[in-house]
Amino acid sequence: MPPHILVAEDQADIRDLIALNLQQAGYEVTAVADGAEALRRFDAAPRDLLVLDLMMPGVDGLDVCKSLRGRGAVVPILMLTARSTELDRVLGLELGADDYLTKPFSMAELLARVKAMLRRAELLRQAQAPKAAETLVNGAIAIAPSRREVRVGGRLLELTALEFELMLHFALHPGRVFSRAQLLDAVWGYSHEGYEHTVTTHINRLRAKIEADPMRPQVILTVRGAGYKMRDAP
Repeated sequence: MPPHILVAEDQADIRDLIALNLQQAGYEVTAVADGAEALRRFDAAPRDLLVLDLMMPGVDGLDVCKSLRGRGAVVPILMLTARSTELDRVLGLELGADDYLTKPFSMAELLARVKAMLRRAELLRQAQAPKAAETLVNGAIAIAPSRREVRVGGRLLELTALEFELMLHFALHPGRVFSRAQLLDAVWGYSHEGYEHTVTTHINRLRAKIEADPMRPQVILTVRGAGYKMRDAP
């Protein structure tokens, strides 16, 4: 069965164009005009991926994202925004979106993002190790690639597919510094100027889940002027 994608976009022409291109790419698509209907449809039958417009009347994309993440849903979310300010992009990511596209965008780019996000989600569901079957340990953190699990002090964390990929990438290269562009290319599968905020926000989200004090991180460290690294294993 092909992945089922839920699209919420209040502009009918854009909504229809996105739905048409996704269907032509082989996906099942449900397209709605507002966030409230998107939540109703998702509650009735969870989808494999959500494409949400940031600005919609009533319940907007941010509200949908916040609601789903607040319930622990790890479905991949791609946010669409006509706004160009950094604050709007970061806000969507902080509330749980996995990625974003700023309008206008090409359908080819949207399809590439969707494909990459679905690939990561599928890996999260599979019980197959991406690189190693053994558990990776760094202090109180234990990462089991074969089960796609991360535990801190024995406590199982709820990570999205992308958060797990980011954590695993760091764990496989402890002590190595990665720029935001390198992380975009390695984890997200693309590297375009202007999307580095995506990396910063996801690292902040990851720190909130793994660090004892996210404001004073001890696991995922910032290397000023260079990027980020995971501490060397004790």
